[in-house]
Amino acid sequence: MGCTVIKGAKIINEGKIFKRDVLIENDIIKTIAKEIKVPKSALVIKAKGKYLLPGAIDDQVHFREPGLTHKANIATESRAAVAGGITTFIEMPNTVPQATTQELLEDKFETASKTSYANYSFMFGGTNDNLEELLKTDPKKVAGIKLFLGSSTGNMLVDNPEVLEKIFSSTKMLISVHCEDEQTIKDNFQKALEEFGEDIPMAQHPIIRSAEACYLSSSKAIKLAEKTGARLHIFHLSTAIETELFRNDIPLKEKKITAEVCVHHLSFNSDDYAKKGTFIKWNPAVKTKNDQGALWRALLDDRIDVIATDHAPHTLEEKQQVYTKAPSGGPLVQHALPAMLNYVDEGKITLEKVVEKMCHNPAILFEIEKRGFVKEGYYADLVLVDPEKRWTVNKDNILYKCGWSPFEGKTFNNTITHTFVNGNLIYDNGVFNDDIKGKRITFNR
Repeated sequence: MGCTVIKGAKIINEGKIFKRDVLIENDIIKTIAKEIKVPKSALVIKAKGKYLLPGAIDDQVHFREPGLTHKANIATESRAAVAGGITTFIEMPNTVPQATTQELLEDKFETASKTSYANYSFMFGGTNDNLEELLKTDPKKVAGIKLFLGSSTGNMLVDNPEVLEKIFSSTKMLISVHCEDEQTIKDNFQKALEEFGEDIPMAQHPIIRSAEACYLSSSKAIKLAEKTGARLHIFHLSTAIETELFRNDIPLKEKKITAEVCVHHLSFNSDDYAKKGTFIKWNPAVKTKNDQGALWRALLDDRIDVIATDHAPHTLEEKQQVYTKAPSGGPLVQHALPAMLNYVDEGKITLEKVVEKMCHNPAILFEIEKRGFVKEGYYADLVLVDPEKRWTVNKDNILYKCGWSPFEGKTFNNTITHTFVNGNLIYDNGVFNDDIKGKRITFNR
């Protein structure tokens, strides 16, 4: 591994931008200083004019392995992630088989240890009948518990109120939830089916998977967390009304109830269905301009704590089906950070705030050991960005196994040139180091 010196980068860290050299020794940031003498045999990267960010931490991805590898796998999607500046991911349990036993969960860790370009952790999946197994989860080695309170696959819908309260009461681990009320969605879908038949217009998606369905579920989850004292993290907020459920008057470290927003809910609204169709079909649905604006406001005033992707690829053939057959989800890890940096150029958010929401806060929220910051003694998960090198998303440069992106045709004003994972230069101007793999992250719990 040796050592690397990054010369003259503009570092973004903890709300500040400052020019420094960085010395990496083995997997750790050894020194940050105004001038570092280059050791013999060190790799030198001249970073004048470039930004140096902590590697982004994506707290919600679906990499489809095992069982759904015709769509994606850990190797292909983690490779796309590091090209997009994401050095750590937390993957969801709804694979085939589902990660609802400790043995199946460890199988996923074993696969990642051999194939993942990025650092990794996995969520344990809760069901109506696996509480005993859930309580075996090691809080120092596993990111958390994932519960589907709507829109589940297989048997992962946790809809038994007694079981739900037992889970919330019994574990001190972070519980992440997908919140949509299943009965409300079923009723709305039936109405649409009766009116339109199988070929329901895409514009009906946010009506079927309505703001009411989201709020009903998320507000119930929050009430239960308040009642039981559980540590609750609500994934992918999509509505204005839900943002009112969260607070910003205390530091993140003191919050017991936190929230995430995804890049697609910040980037698209219901007006885009006419052009994008099923390619922006997600659960929860992309909703109105008003909802989109409210999500931005809640992100900026710190009611929303984290930006993530919910990366969930499907094949092109699957997504091109009619509404009732096209699955929800889309690929985002390669383009999430570039998209947010474009919003910096547009004046919607500051560079410091992007780093806070995509790097610092996931590390704080999940209590990840020594990642998410550019600090001496921390793991050297680092990303260099050229803020003036433009590129356009097209079929030739998309790295997802599924081969498409909702951002196709979009021009980004910035380019990620280098990505370090544990001090290793994994990505260098389009060239990957295929020989070195990421590490299983650990937690200060």
